[in-house]
Amino acid sequence: MAANKTIIAFDLYGTLLSTGSIAKQLEGLVGSEQKASQIATAWRKYQLEYTWRLNSMGQFDTFFNVTRNSLSHALAESNAELRNEDIDVLMKAYDSLSTFPDVIPALTSLAANPDITAVVFSNGTQSMVSNSVFHSKDLSPHAGVFHDMVTVDSVKKYKPAPEVYFHLAEKMGKQQSQMGDMWLVSGNPFDIVGARSVGMKAAWVDRAGHGWQDAVMPELQPTVIGAGLDEITLPQAVSHAMELN
Repeated sequence: MAANKTIIAFDLYGTLLSTGSIAKQLEGLVGSEQKASQIATAWRKYQLEYTWRLNSMGQFDTFFNVTRNSLSHALAESNAELRNEDIDVLMKAYDSLSTFPDVIPALTSLAANPDITAVVFSNGTQSMVSNSVFHSKDLSPHAGVFHDMVTVDSVKKYKPAPEVYFHLAEKMGKQQSQMGDMWLVSGNPFDIVGARSVGMKAAWVDRAGHGWQDAVMPELQPTVIGAGLDEITLPQAVSHAMELN
């Protein structure tokens, strides 16, 4: 890997892929758009919460199991019951989530820049991430943009545990003293804070336009904020942010 290349690690779920887009498949099973949206929101909430609980307890389960178990929680909370076959369908659909509208133009721009090494950096299992990148309708045409897919499988911890970001550095040929040479791009505040806590630069995708509100450690702010990937991943935007920091 060329030493002078900018390494940009893209979070997958909630950054490139919209976890809310699973509501389309849910609607066909629960019969209500409103209920499907409610379940999809709760599903994502418990999916994240379960990863944090596991970290806190010093336990680990695969992201596939975490995702399936959090779906069961969300369904029970909404008094909805699905057959195992229907849950299998939803889990398969999770490999084909839709991208956000700003993703494809940004990836197209990155593909034309030889000075950037882009990788996917995800809590997802290697299988889930590979399926999303190589087989989903939206991402697969742009799979060549990514030089690697880094997951937490071997670390057996989830973001924002420091070990996860150090694992990324190792995969990118960086020492822990070189964390500042890498960028994380994420739409998840906890991920941004995790990256900043170990010295990485971090670009937060604020699609809702609410501004930075996370105060778990007020001193840990995003390096740069943009309303979409097109505002923060273009080479000139990254260069500008690096000059400021």
